Amino acid sequence: MTAALPPHQAIPPAAGTRSPLLIHGLFKRYGEAEIVRGIDLELRPGECFTLLGPNGAGKTTTLRCALGLTAPSAGEIRLCGEPVPERAREARMRVGIVPQLDNLDPDFTCAENLLVYGRYFGLASADIRARIPELLAFAGLEGKTDARIQSLSGGMKRRLTLARALINRPELLVLDEPTTGLDPQARHLIWDRLKQLIRGGTTVLLTTHFMDEAERLSDQLAILDAGRLLTTGSPREVIAAHIEPQVVEVFGDWNGHDTATSSGAAAWANTHAAALSHRYEISGETAFCYVHDPAPLLAHLAEQQGLRYLHRPANLEDVFLKLTGRELRD
Repeated sequence: MTAALPPHQAIPPAAGTRSPLLIHGLFKRYGEAEIVRGIDLELRPGECFTLLGPNGAGKTTTLRCALGLTAPSAGEIRLCGEPVPERAREARMRVGIVPQLDNLDPDFTCAENLLVYGRYFGLASADIRARIPELLAFAGLEGKTDARIQSLSGGMKRRLTLARALINRPELLVLDEPTTGLDPQARHLIWDRLKQLIRGGTTVLLTTHFMDEAERLSDQLAILDAGRLLTTGSPREVIAAHIEPQVVEVFGDWNGHDTATSSGAAAWANTHAAALSHRYEISGETAFCYVHDPAPLLAHLAEQQGLRYLHRPANLEDVFLKLTGRELRD
C-alpha cells in the first residue's frame, strides 16, 4: 500500500524509467501571435528541472499546455506517460501543483484543506486523515492541524500549499515561483523540503525569477525567451558555455586624466574597459567587466581614485541577462 511510503517519497513511475514530462515541437498561437515556438523538453525521473525566462517569455503557456489546461497548436506532449491533452485528466492524477498564488480555502482549517483536496484524487478519507500529521510535519506545521488559514503567515501558507500538492504522492511536482514574497528563513525551509522530495524520487519542474534558487536546486535548466529555448543544461554547463568565468563590477566616481573633473564608472569603462576585459556592459551606474584573467583589471582598479569594485565568479544571473537582455519586462 502506498500509505507506507514517507510523505516525501513519490509513487514509482508506472512504466519504469520513462520521462515524467516529454515535450516535442510545442507551438502555441493566439491568432497571429506565436507565444511558444517549437519547444523540446525532456525531464528525467528524480531531477529538478527549472524553466527560466523573463515576463512574457512563454513559461506559463508552456506549463499550461504541459498540464493539459491549454490546447497546443502543434506538438507532442506526454505527461507521466499519458498523451496530452487527450488524457490530461488521467495524467494530472500523478501530478502535484503549487501555483504562483496560494489558493487555499480560507473557510477551512489546515487539515480540512488537505482532506478536501485529497478527495479530488479519489483518495479515501481515512487514508488522507492518516497522512495529514506526516504532511503537516513535513511542512513544519506541527500543531497547526486546526488552525484557520487567516491565522497563518505567508511562509506557513506556502508550506501548506506544498504539503497539499503532495497529498497524491505525485510523480511530478510542478512549482510556479514557489518562494516569491517569502523572507529568507522561509525560502531556505522551502528549499530544504524540495531537496528532500527530490532525494525521495519526486521529479520537480520549477519556474522562478530567483537565479540563486535555480542554481541551488536545478539538475537541469532551460532559459526561454520570446517562446524559444535559448539554452539548456546543468547550471554549471550553462554558465561555462555562455559567460566568461570572472566578473568585476565597477561603480563609484572616477578621477580620470583630468583630476579636476569627476566622472562615473561608465566614463572609466568607455576609456579603459575594452583593453582590460574580454567584454563589458554598462547598466545604470555600474560597469560589468567579464574576464578570464582578472589580475590586470584588478591591478588597474587599485590605482584608480574614487572607483569601487566587486570581484566575483560568474553566475546564472549573468548568463540570463546576457541571453535575454537587461531591458525591463512588464
